[in-house]
Formats: sequence, C-alpha cells, structure tokens
Amino acid sequence: MRPSTIAIDGPAASGKSTIGYHLSCYLSYLYLDTGVLYRAVTWAALDREISIADEAAVTHLAEGLHIDVMPSTETDGRQYTVRVEGRDVTWAIRAPEVDAAVSPVSAYSGVREALTRRMREIAALGRVVMVGRDIGTVVIPDADLKLYVIASAEERAHRRQLERQTKGERAEYEAVLENLQQRDQIDSSRAAAPLKAAPDAIIFDNTDLSIDEMLKQAERLVDGLDPNGCM
Repeated sequence: MRPSTIAIDGPAASGKSTIGYHLSCYLSYLYLDTGVLYRAVTWAALDREISIADEAAVTHLAEGLHIDVMPSTETDGRQYTVRVEGRDVTWAIRAPEVDAAVSPVSAYSGVREALTRRMREIAALGRVVMVGRDIGTVVIPDADLKLYVIASAEERAHRRQLERQTKGERAEYEAVLENLQQRDQIDSSRAAAPLKAAPDAIIFDNTDLSIDEMLKQAERLVDGLDPNGCM
C-alpha cells in the first residue's frame, strides 16, 4: 500500500519542495510546504515593523495570524497560493529580506509550537505530502514514509541563484551560497527542533541527479520500489 502521510525534510534549496509537489500530484494528495507558514509569519513581522529579535512579539503574531495555503490560483509558476489575512503574499514571502530573517523566526519555540499545531491538524486527515525541516522528527514522527533530501551546498546555491534570476532578481552566487550556509548553521544548531534526519528516514541525495531522475526515484519510493530499479 502507498503511504498516506509522507514527511519530507532537508535544507534550503535541496529539492524537497520540488519532490513534495510532484508526489502530491502523482498521488493526488494535499501538498503542504510548511516553510511557507514560517515565511508568512516572517513577512508579516517585517510588514508590521515588528523586530525579528523580539521573540515575544513575533510569537504573539504567529499565534493570532490567519494564514491560508491553497491550490494555485494563478498561472505565474507558483505551486500554491499563500494568503495572510486575505492578502496574496505567495511571491512576497520569497523576497531576500524574508530569506535573511526566516531562520531566526523559525527558531523561536513559541512560533514553532503555534504552527506545529496547525500542521498536525492537517496531517491527521491523511493523504498529505508535508515538506519542511522537522516534519519527520517532530511534526509527524509517525509518518508512513520519511525522506531526508540533500544536495551539496554549491549545487543548492546554483539552483537558488537560477530561481531568482528567472524572476528577474539580481543574485550573486557567492552571496547566495553564504546565505544558505548561514541558514544551514542556524537550522541545524537551534535548540527547538533542529534540522536533522529522522532515524528511520531515507536519505535522498540528488546532487548529481537531473530533475527528471530525481522525480522518477521519488515515485519509485512511494510505490514501495527500490529507487535504482530493483524490487
């Protein structure tokens, strides 16, 4: 039987969102990139000029903020639509200033508790592909299938640079690489739910895989097959 709850974790730009979205379409499951919830809180804090360093204020914001994540409503390349208090912020939450501030926000235990409650309510319904950084270890540790997606920092920086350039943004490779390495350090060393693979997660290294190869291997995993083609 195919897994009903799929947890996909990994560092930024590792390909986990691409895999998660593809599998949700392949299985006709709900797709939830949980990172957008943390990005939405971060964007809202910046928009309301709340200091990112003010843990209490940011936590209070997260506890009361109305965030909707729904299937895509536009044909602009998005995988979903994110609304904060009714406002479409799908692309705004991907801005460089949000990139620079989201890791500290996601490290706050109160913020994580507030958003984890929402994630578990969604996961309890089943037939979901949930992507993030602590899904298999904290949010749904009893998930039917857990993948921990990785790629080299250099390859991830290259992907993120191309992503931004495609949107018409200026992105210097060295700056993107430094930002990713800083995020890796913060995410893996934070006290609350640090980024790490669950003991029973399948390590999925796609550094040298094309997108098509990566997605085909992911399909075989959810179908209970060896990704290299053997039963």
